[in-house]
Amino acid sequence: MRSSSKGKASSTQHPADSHDLIRVQGARENNLKDVSVEIPKRRLTVFTGVSGSGKSSLVFGTIAAESQRLINETYSAFVQGFMPTQARPEVDMLEGLTTAIIVDQERMGASSRSTFGTATDANAMLRVLWSRLGKPHIGPSNAFSFNVPTVHGAGAITVEKGSGKKTEKRTFTQAGGMCPRCEGMGSVTDFDLSQLYDDGKSLNEGALTVPGYSMDGWYGRIYRGCGFFDPDKPIRKYTKREVHDLLHKEPTKIKVDNINLTYEGLIPRIQKSYLAKDVDAMQPHIRAFVERAVTFTTCPDCAGTRLNEAARSSKIQGINIADACAMQINDLAEWLRGLDEPSVAPLLAALRETLDSFVEIGLGYLSLDRPSGTLSGGEAQRTKMIGHLGSSLTDVTYVFDEPTVGLHPHDIQRMNELLLRLRDKGNTVLVVEHKPEMIAIADHVVDLGPGAGTAGGEVVFTGTVDGLRESGTLTGRHLSDRASLKSKVRKPSGVLKVRGASTHNLQNVDVEIPLGVLVVVTGVAGSGKSSLIHGSVSGREGVVTVDQSPIRGSRRSNPATYTDLLEPIRKAFAKANGVKPALFSANSEGACPTCNGAGVIYTDLGMMAGVTTVCEECEGRRFQASVLDYRFGGLNIAEVLDLSVDDAVRFFGAGEARTPAAHAILQRMADVGLGYVRLGQPLTTLSGGERQRLKLATHMGADGGVYVLDEPTTGLHLADLEQLLGLLDRLVDSGKSVIVIEHHQSVMAHADWLIDLGPGAGHDGGRIVFEGTPADLVAARSTLTGEHLAAFIGSRAKAARAR
Repeated sequence: MRSSSKGKASSTQHPADSHDLIRVQGARENNLKDVSVEIPKRRLTVFTGVSGSGKSSLVFGTIAAESQRLINETYSAFVQGFMPTQARPEVDMLEGLTTAIIVDQERMGASSRSTFGTATDANAMLRVLWSRLGKPHIGPSNAFSFNVPTVHGAGAITVEKGSGKKTEKRTFTQAGGMCPRCEGMGSVTDFDLSQLYDDGKSLNEGALTVPGYSMDGWYGRIYRGCGFFDPDKPIRKYTKREVHDLLHKEPTKIKVDNINLTYEGLIPRIQKSYLAKDVDAMQPHIRAFVERAVTFTTCPDCAGTRLNEAARSSKIQGINIADACAMQINDLAEWLRGLDEPSVAPLLAALRETLDSFVEIGLGYLSLDRPSGTLSGGEAQRTKMIGHLGSSLTDVTYVFDEPTVGLHPHDIQRMNELLLRLRDKGNTVLVVEHKPEMIAIADHVVDLGPGAGTAGGEVVFTGTVDGLRESGTLTGRHLSDRASLKSKVRKPSGVLKVRGASTHNLQNVDVEIPLGVLVVVTGVAGSGKSSLIHGSVSGREGVVTVDQSPIRGSRRSNPATYTDLLEPIRKAFAKANGVKPALFSANSEGACPTCNGAGVIYTDLGMMAGVTTVCEECEGRRFQASVLDYRFGGLNIAEVLDLSVDDAVRFFGAGEARTPAAHAILQRMADVGLGYVRLGQPLTTLSGGERQRLKLATHMGADGGVYVLDEPTTGLHLADLEQLLGLLDRLVDSGKSVIVIEHHQSVMAHADWLIDLGPGAGHDGGRIVFEGTPADLVAARSTLTGEHLAAFIGSRAKAARAR
């Protein structure tokens, strides 16, 4: 480890007392190479380095993970039995840990019943407010909840009268606010039955076409053995009763092969298993099925408010709770300031404070009825900050994962101020970040590298930001990088017209998006960028969209399986050895029988942390020994899956192992900067930025003339920007049209055409405020984006002189 290239930047401005340090010795989690480092407490420390250098392994996988594990161990064994078990990180020693709170970019909830208001305390407080002040009075706070149905029933109650007891029957009503028509969903569904089954076939012939409803599995066992219809009769010959039972029958206990099971009609079962999830949380094949088979329309009874008539009838100053939740948060906060009711003064104060915090953190453009699953990772992360900013706790370690994601340069300054406020309350703030604007405010920097994957995992610098600039590390060399405007922009080959766009806050937008060029869509968070592109461009024929929805994958999933790279590899092995392709899948016939192809044995120790050990039979290689005898190009399948992408490009690109189908997929992975990733590396070990670029590599092979990319710089190191820009150029030069939603000024400067939305967020945005070349935007400086881009370009010469 070095402090700087000049050997003088090791001063970290922190006391030498060990009580003021978090000390890490011998960290070996993932690719960390016996890392030892000291981190000052009650300071803001930024962790830098290329993607895959080990930042997350050190901060999240070691420091935060051990803090949370130690806290869990303070609970009784009984309580620990109900908590997720956490293994001790691979580290020799950790000293000086305090309580760690992770503020990450995980989505706030995948349930379609979850809104921004229900995922925070705001909706609960509003319900109490309406139950106290709403006229007419309709009941307690649950009467305003769209997740609580109204239930009428009867029951027995024992009452005392005099010296005796008497049991009486009484009716009761649980008053909930759920709309009975849509059951609190805000929309009703209509199913295309032709997408659920082929009515010319019987069940035994595979009539059901719903994903996962194979007749070979449990669903097949239930539907074939329920006795409500003949499994050998084509569905088109069913009676009305049989069709009703197939599609709509209520949950019914049945017995199949002496096993007690529950039968339920196809439609309610699909609604519970698939439609209860937010669409972004669905696996791709499930999402495709839902889009084919289900039509969603606004509920005609509640007009999409999710609430029943009683809940909508109760008002405060002419406003019902649905109206309040539909307001933009900064407008709702202003409306609440006009309420003066001493009987609920503490509640009003708490509600105003919560809403003002949302505004302060830059989320005032949202509304409380916004489905939580539609919030971006950055919006979710900022939402989680709310409770911590108002907390009285001190000496806490807050851990942030790229808090600038989704933020316009104008908004980054506000985020910086919030992080500094957390620090100034006496807390330790650890931030994994790439943006130079946030690195600049660090009290202390820990730079990891020198490269990624096996070429990383070392601390190459610790010290001040100025020391980092002089250090000679990859981050230090690129910290002052600035982009220059193109001297010549491409000419469009046509236009993609958008007319009357009004999704979310868009104000009847008309725009013509040039084709055959690189278009960058900009604007502050909440200005309407995603609403315009995802709402009016994505989904059109020939448009390939790579968004920020998370990749779903287990420990068995890896880049080879996710990108379908394993298919041509298995076929090549099978052809070369004259055997079945299934032998070369660790999830199929070739799997080691001892670990079932996992490569490890997991031992559950109840309330204690489970133990994971390498399988002794296959030594972690996941395959049967006999399978490893088969070779292709001199390597067995386990050795191929242990190759890095760069090595695999060379292996499958020439010689006896030449496999064009595999090489094409691998080249796309290398093009997006994943050359260091191993083919068999579990998806769970990849960072968020790595997963998004893996998704981009997969979609690059799709047919389509227009590519839409949503913040492709997420998780990208400064040194990798040039490679990304080169990739975008190659896509355009190959005849594609590329539309990028992006905040990074280097990408803006590289565009052929900019579309800037604003001027603000929410109802203050939703308009096109500039269309033209980057040079024209810089010259005009007529928008916030123009001002920041001009400053960024203008500082290039200054940075060069400083170097």
